[in-house]
Amino acid sequence: MTDLPRVASPDEVPVLDLTPLTQGGDIRELARQLDEACRNTGFFYISNHGVPERLTNEIFGATRRYFALPAEAREAHVMDPVYRRGFMKQGINQHPGFQPDLKESYEIGVDLPADDPDVTARLPLHAPNQWPEELPWLREASEAYFAATRALGERMLRLIAVALDLPEDHFLQYTQKPMVQMRLFHYPPQPPASPENAFGVAPHTDYGMITLLNQDPIGGLELQKRDGEWIRAPYVDGTLVVNIGDLFQRWTNDLYVSNPHRVVNRTGKERYSIPMFYNLDYHAPVECLPGCCSAENPPRHAPISSGDYLVSRFRTVQKYGAETEPA
Repeated sequence: MTDLPRVASPDEVPVLDLTPLTQGGDIRELARQLDEACRNTGFFYISNHGVPERLTNEIFGATRRYFALPAEAREAHVMDPVYRRGFMKQGINQHPGFQPDLKESYEIGVDLPADDPDVTARLPLHAPNQWPEELPWLREASEAYFAATRALGERMLRLIAVALDLPEDHFLQYTQKPMVQMRLFHYPPQPPASPENAFGVAPHTDYGMITLLNQDPIGGLELQKRDGEWIRAPYVDGTLVVNIGDLFQRWTNDLYVSNPHRVVNRTGKERYSIPMFYNLDYHAPVECLPGCCSAENPPRHAPISSGDYLVSRFRTVQKYGAETEPA
């Protein structure tokens, strides 16, 4: 990990200007650009996305403040592995063949009431958020940013539907109680002598629909091209990074690419990032879309519900005690 990968070219990770989407214009050309990016690398930047800069500044400020708290204070907010709300300490997340990820996180989702039927049934990923009473600033910044990026996720679903020649509201029908998860990530500086298989986040693909990533100026995100080369997706001011997840690749019959990516914090500084994982309702049926298969190219993946797929994938990488059954 001593050689720094080259910076991605605009053709490899393009910047898509969402102005037509956010201002009610004609989105067909924008949808074509998105379609091309999703077929090639599955990664792109978005500008003029509608998430106010003020909210970005506030959520990063709250993230830095939270991870500056003493370890024992953060561990008082430890995550329930089924509900997935709260603090996850370093060492829990480990991809097969790699050292545990060199990061810690605080997770927020759609804030459901305690008496919601899916909460009382302990349906994975459905829960009230865990808001420490002594940290009102964490809740305030998180809820405002979460609401803005959740709305952006719904706009992106409209654009993706148009790119796939579907009605604009095709995916929105599965957003009654979407499994939207936001994580506040802290990456301590990676030790220079760390093993070759140690990363901030080891090489992996995201599991769900789409990820909306807000990264700080330090950068650190690297993605693998289809030819195997690793390239850097550096910080670009005013943008978010979007990538396609495995579940969406399944939905498109592998037409859209869920590319491996990783994080390496070589800077000697603290790194922070805030991904929003936008996933649909738990029981949303994921099966090959009509325009993505043919007699010559039949469906490659068996149908599955969105939630069942996500739960199965989380279980492969998150190591809790034997007494728990992580979601």
